[in-house]
Amino acid sequence: MQVILLERVERLGQMGDEVRVKDGFARNFLLPQKKALRATKANREYFSTQKAHLEARNLERKAEAEAVAKKLEGQIFTLIRQAGDRGHLYGSVSPRDIADAISVGGFNISRTQVPLNRAIKEIGLTPVNVVLHPEVRVQVTINIARTEDEAERQARGEDVLAEQTPEEEVVAAAEELFEEGATLKEEEAGADAE
Repeated sequence: MQVILLERVERLGQMGDEVRVKDGFARNFLLPQKKALRATKANREYFSTQKAHLEARNLERKAEAEAVAKKLEGQIFTLIRQAGDRGHLYGSVSPRDIADAISVGGFNISRTQVPLNRAIKEIGLTPVNVVLHPEVRVQVTINIARTEDEAERQARGEDVLAEQTPEEEVVAAAEELFEEGATLKEEEAGADAE
């Protein structure tokens, strides 16, 4: 099907380009999203009369997207997920999860603006692109961790999956024993008072 693009479409063309696309792509995506018109004589005439208005609207939306991009660039958003000891998630992080985390951070983002080339299935800091406008793309970092404490450690640059050194294991065991010992002493003190 031959269509006239009403805005820039990645890997397809710029506004005003007349391109040939598969029928299903045009019917299911370009036409319902109002990203293109069928390339008929009447639509060509309509586009030529509306071209200035469409370009002005596109520039306005691009300026708004660039303003948001300045605030969003380099931000880090945290997602808490369940994962195994080796850091593999029980499931994966979807574009909807990322969009929700960014929205909680104060930005209005939809899941369609977060294109993922591959599934995110491990904890860690992951750079993700957010498409605010067909011509404006910004990169944010998603901090995927098992706990808030682990997320803070990852943000500082620590490797949370690294094996503990023998000294750290001794300190962790001592802290665990100390906490258990404190509980026993409190129970003994409570029993003596009765």
